Amino acid sequence: MALHKYIFRIFFLFLISGSLNVKAQEIDPDDSFTLDLCLPNAIYNLPYQKIMQGLVHVSTHYQYAFKSGLYAGVGAHYSYFAINEFRVTPKVYGGIHSGAAFLKTGHEKFWSERFGTDIGIRAGWVRSYVVSDALTELGQSPQVREGIYFEPNLSLILTSDVNQSFRLTIGVPVYSYGFSPQLIGIEGNMGYEPQEFERNSSFLSVGFGYTYYLNGKKSSAVED
Repeated sequence: MALHKYIFRIFFLFLISGSLNVKAQEIDPDDSFTLDLCLPNAIYNLPYQKIMQGLVHVSTHYQYAFKSGLYAGVGAHYSYFAINEFRVTPKVYGGIHSGAAFLKTGHEKFWSERFGTDIGIRAGWVRSYVVSDALTELGQSPQVREGIYFEPNLSLILTSDVNQSFRLTIGVPVYSYGFSPQLIGIEGNMGYEPQEFERNSSFLSVGFGYTYYLNGKKSSAVED
């Protein structure tokens, strides 16, 4: 979690320094494209949290915002969790590749010329491929899991001009299926209670995003 603290600090330093130097007209958002790159950390399902190590969560989406600030959109994401070989005996190498398609809705509001917020929820379908050397030896690689996906999320937005912005994005993706050591080819429960395996696979995702607004107003000049 220490990395997340540094991400917050960098973003707010960027927010403060940027507001001192640039004067831009307020964005009047219409339709936009966003790309997010985040670091995921497993939560809730204890064996998933202890055994799997999140490496990347990347997503892209298109959304259309109405004058009220409400919006609707569509997008896709990819996440990858590697097996932490130091947490399993014998050591197992591999990971879980997950892809999801989703619809999203929420509310986007610009509180000033420079700063805005985006509060929303994504929901769709996820499909995961579990691969490991242990599964390969058993002739069971890849294992496939799929189910409903949803993700509440919050973004803090900093504009660079009326057509572009950067954001700190925080989300909690939830996949509607559990995780157990058997899923990666390990026999036994590794000391975990069986009810833990029934908990949804979920993770905290924190990172940065970039948005391009297709209908922004023209930029004003940079102040000296």
